[in-house]
Amino acid sequence: MIFRFIQQLFRTNLLLGLGVVMCGGWIVVALLAPVFAPYDAVDQDLSVRLSAPDATHWFGTDHLGRDIFSRVIMGSRLSLVAGLITVILALSVGAAYGAVAGYLGKTVDDIMMRLSELVLAFPPIVLAMIIAASLGPSLYNTLLAMVVVLWPNYARVMRSMVISAKEDEYVEAARVIGASHIKIIFREILPNCIGPVLVMATLDIGNAILTFAGLSFLGLGSPPPTPEWGAMVATGVTHFIYWWIGTFPGLAILSVALAANFIGDGLRDYLDPHLSGF
Repeated sequence: MIFRFIQQLFRTNLLLGLGVVMCGGWIVVALLAPVFAPYDAVDQDLSVRLSAPDATHWFGTDHLGRDIFSRVIMGSRLSLVAGLITVILALSVGAAYGAVAGYLGKTVDDIMMRLSELVLAFPPIVLAMIIAASLGPSLYNTLLAMVVVLWPNYARVMRSMVISAKEDEYVEAARVIGASHIKIIFREILPNCIGPVLVMATLDIGNAILTFAGLSFLGLGSPPPTPEWGAMVATGVTHFIYWWIGTFPGLAILSVALAANFIGDGLRDYLDPHLSGF
């Protein structure tokens, strides 16, 4: 059944099928990371430090003798979960905020959207760095910084969708039967406007993973010795001559970001009747 579905995806939309396979593969790797990792990700063996890739250590070892293949495998858990949680939280906050602003309109809309534009006035990575550095390097603070950076984008998209939907007949019917504003927003309008926002969220998963890796690269993510792709790339920069230290975690970041973007583009094509091949 699964193979038939994948074959159908490849026939109708090659990039979407490729993205699903790549993303599904990484999810399996993250779920079964302890099974796939041949070594403990934090164990140090100075006798094999800075060893090039070979049959024993497929991706080589770092400056502390830790197996890079095991660290990439275990790091998938943190990077994938961080990207997914960030997008879910940003989507939830931004969609609710934008829906309320678009539905109420007028002065409330102006005030609420000016607040979101205040966040958008800063370059995203710079604002995330400022927040993460102010709160201190930790996983939770990094996730909070990323949510603060991402939520206004969802708010703006949802607001525009709600403004065009709130005058539709099904919303008027809900008002006539006496439904409250909260029920109209969350039961009638949001379910009919969430499609484009979900596509945006799919595209943002790759961006969130890249942002998380960037913050970890700067030392603002999870503290060592936790295996995390961005921090591993930073280690590779300080030991640039040993190319394998930063190359393999960098390729992991690239593959996940590409998979998320392939899925997002495929979903956008699916939801657009002019582009859909399904």
